[in-house]
Amino acid sequence: MNEVSSSETVARAALEKPPAVPGALFARLFARVRNRPEWVCLPLTLVLVIGGWEWYVAAYKVSTLILPPPSHILSALHTGLASGVYVKALLVTLQAILLGFLLSASVAFILGTLISQVRLIEATIYPYVVALQTLPKIAIAPLILVWVGLGIESKIIIAALVSFFPMLVNTIVGLKSASADKLELMHALTASRIKTFFLVKLPEALPYIFAGLQIGIVLAVLGAIVGEFVGAKAGLGYLIIQMNYTMDVAGMFAVLVILGVMGVVLNVLIAVLRKRVIFWQRTDVSAI
Repeated sequence: MNEVSSSETVARAALEKPPAVPGALFARLFARVRNRPEWVCLPLTLVLVIGGWEWYVAAYKVSTLILPPPSHILSALHTGLASGVYVKALLVTLQAILLGFLLSASVAFILGTLISQVRLIEATIYPYVVALQTLPKIAIAPLILVWVGLGIESKIIIAALVSFFPMLVNTIVGLKSASADKLELMHALTASRIKTFFLVKLPEALPYIFAGLQIGIVLAVLGAIVGEFVGAKAGLGYLIIQMNYTMDVAGMFAVLVILGVMGVVLNVLIAVLRKRVIFWQRTDVSAI
């Protein structure tokens, strides 16, 4: 009898007491969600927007030539990716974006370093750079196409021009923001200008430089698409123009989705690189 009663007590306790492992996992998951609420807010916002969009088009019978529902956009996206049309155009546009961004970032860093270190260059060249920035790029894009042609070279130049100024300004501001105490210490140690630049000014400027890179990569996407709008033989912008002629609105939205995802991915890659390079910085300062 004692053995039976003890076994019944153990079984009853097991039934009444919830398992510890699922409860611990749930508590751990809840703590992570509480610390990072964007894990829930981001997908929830996307679901609400897509669901509301689909409901609005169906409920008010909006024409697909004006506003296609997300289901039609996803179908067009699947068809374009499966046929390879979007992939080929994406590779062309991505090549123009990356080459234009690298060209712009290199020139911005070199010129920004010279302007921040040499007062004569700042007084001589910087006003012309500002004047060039005030010119609308969509206005000078046809001239670039006349000079360079319809090839990828013109898209690279336009993407570089659009993304150039923010990276230049951030480089100048960052190199001029070095701590006065550190500069005085390097001067007291009789350090050369090159050592002062690489040991003090450049590390202090890296957060500003990477903030400019995050802005520049997004503007490079915009510049490449503007170049393809003006004149191109391939690319995502060229696809949008062709779909506009055929009234393929769902296909146009699908291309816009690809552009949005590509811009976010490129920006995140710059942010990840920034964390790896500026590993000593505790606070995460993001440009976007």
